[in-house]
Amino acid sequence: GRGVLPPAMAALGAYRCIECNREAAELYRDYQRGVLRISICKSCQKPVDKYIEYDPVIILINAVLCKTQAYRHILFNTKINIHGKLCIFCLLCEAYLRWLQLQDSSQNTDPDDLIRYAKEWDFYRMFGIASLEQTSFLLGIFITLWWMRPEMLKTKSDFILLLKALLLSSYGKLLLIPAVIWEHDYTPLCLAFIKVFVLISNSQAIRVTLNLNRMLPWLAIVFGLILENGVVCLFQKMGWDV
Repeated sequence: GRGVLPPAMAALGAYRCIECNREAAELYRDYQRGVLRISICKSCQKPVDKYIEYDPVIILINAVLCKTQAYRHILFNTKINIHGKLCIFCLLCEAYLRWLQLQDSSQNTDPDDLIRYAKEWDFYRMFGIASLEQTSFLLGIFITLWWMRPEMLKTKSDFILLLKALLLSSYGKLLLIPAVIWEHDYTPLCLAFIKVFVLISNSQAIRVTLNLNRMLPWLAIVFGLILENGVVCLFQKMGWDV
């Protein structure tokens, strides 16, 4: 149970059954002397969280396969707080990819200091643009969900939980760096697959967090993409390379 929420939070209904999404008082019961027994959900009569016995690698594989149970385990029954750092690192990866493509399109090889400073500024600019696009995408999702199902996002904690889920589910963007390092003729296709994988993960995160069907999460994601592309078009009209 490394990373499992502390027992004090169980009284607040912090745990969730990974099978039926019902609240649970505990994940396991400790009979001392190393004897542990996984709690059984009172609603579905299945183990509340079988993943507390699994190796982290197995959990990661199940998350990559977008299994609902794995997402519930990570979001509700663990204390992972890397979403902020993961978001920054993903934005750095995206900014680096755009900056590299911009340098490839430039034929200027002048080693002058002014040129080097300009290239450094280009990277910061790409990071800022990537951040604004990501913010627009998330804002579009929140607006759609709040408009369609306002009862789902009633409190600040609901917004924070959904934001955390969306940021964690964007881990697929880390694959941008290997795609650039191992550059080959199929790099654009690889980038497209990465984008699709991230969107599928985002959709699954919304479903698990708010306990929705498949349609509404995808509707929110489409609106988020529309808002994100609107920001891209705005930058392009301003004459900026994005």
